[in-house]
Amino acid sequence: MSQVEWETVIGLEVHVELATETKLFSPAPNRFGDEPNTNVSPVCLGLPGVLPVLNRKAVELAIKLGLAVGCRIQPSVFARKNYFYPDMTKNFQTSQFDRPICVDGLLELPDGSEVRIERAHLEEDAGKSTHIGGSTGRVTGADYSKIDYNRAGVPLLEIVSHPDIRSAEQAKVYAEELRAILVATATSDARLEEGSMRVDANVSVRPVGADELRTRCEIKNVNSFRSLGRAIEYEARRHVDLYEAGEEPVQETRHWNEDDGRTHTLRTKEDSHDYRYFDEPDLVPLAPETEWVETIRASLPVLPAQRRRLVAESAGTSPEHSALIVGRDLDELFIAAVEAGADAGRAATHAVNNLSEGAGRLSAKAFAALVVMETGGDLTATQAKVVLGDLVSAGGDPVAIAASHGFEAMAGDELEKLVDEAIAADSEAWEKFLAGEDRVQGAFVGYVMKATKGQADGKAVSALLRKKRG
Repeated sequence: MSQVEWETVIGLEVHVELATETKLFSPAPNRFGDEPNTNVSPVCLGLPGVLPVLNRKAVELAIKLGLAVGCRIQPSVFARKNYFYPDMTKNFQTSQFDRPICVDGLLELPDGSEVRIERAHLEEDAGKSTHIGGSTGRVTGADYSKIDYNRAGVPLLEIVSHPDIRSAEQAKVYAEELRAILVATATSDARLEEGSMRVDANVSVRPVGADELRTRCEIKNVNSFRSLGRAIEYEARRHVDLYEAGEEPVQETRHWNEDDGRTHTLRTKEDSHDYRYFDEPDLVPLAPETEWVETIRASLPVLPAQRRRLVAESAGTSPEHSALIVGRDLDELFIAAVEAGADAGRAATHAVNNLSEGAGRLSAKAFAALVVMETGGDLTATQAKVVLGDLVSAGGDPVAIAASHGFEAMAGDELEKLVDEAIAADSEAWEKFLAGEDRVQGAFVGYVMKATKGQADGKAVSALLRKKRG
């Protein structure tokens, strides 16, 4: 058995379709789901004699996303990336190569770790090939293929991270955080299921403590965060198995198959020289004016990392709770409820466990009043959850809703009587509790909760039991 401890090294390339009305270099519509080959023009079909005209809105959105992830915006140049394949009729893709528009960014993750972003560059998307026949849905073994050029020429921003990611879980969190920023800035709808956000993972492994970058493989066809994690875990394990068998992985592009949970060879991995890049002669260099860049910067919304800090600072919540609250768009409601008098810890528990995204018709005032009722002993945790459900679905006053359910605070002497009954019903458990076995406390709490049909306050029951034990 190998004594080597291995470390996974991951870099992600995230391709996002920008939320423009038209394509990157043509007036053809940028829409998803239309009939095949209806959103096309002579430019995106590569017909002879046509010239590209750069979409200003696409540039604006690229700058916006770049600023949101801390990139430096610089003059850039478009190039021709030459390859021969039916999804691009020109036989080249117009992209940015050695001089991208956004460089040197940084993405802060919810746990406080950071991943450096090498670059984000503009390029046009390719058409979509559908391979008919065979068993894999790939060109190999297919009877014939269909091409839809609706996607050809759609503006893409490719965001390339440094190989700073060290686990499949961190890769998922990075992709989720990037998606949250894309949506917050309205740069893209970032729908993985529609292909407007696509993630390629470059995976390699090395011994822990080493700083070398070993042979990597790029995984394509990853269309969900769950699949991203599974694909990385499989590929890293494959590399380790090869090294431990005295072999080495081959640099290649691999295809993730969700059905069998494996990656498969797609093609030998190309290097940049294989594409014969040269500057696009039909487009001038792109040099955004400083004033325009600063105007875009001023339009940025409060971003997820800033929102998490606001939640943590205003209520002292944990990083995990802050991330969940912000991820569900509950931060404004939560902060306002705490400011209105709600206990931060109890409000956070409800936000994390009992509320979904948006919280329906629940207002901050009602949320705060509910939490005050619960922490003041007027409602049990179970009752508060019922009232909260009604507030989310229909709004209203928590006091009136509690009264409509017949929820009333149980008198202390009535509760103590039920606790005494629970003790008498199980003298053996009581002896264990007196001896310090706190785990048996649940039997007494359960007895009282059953007797009151869940209306007793479990915390009050526990407090009475501890008081009686002395």
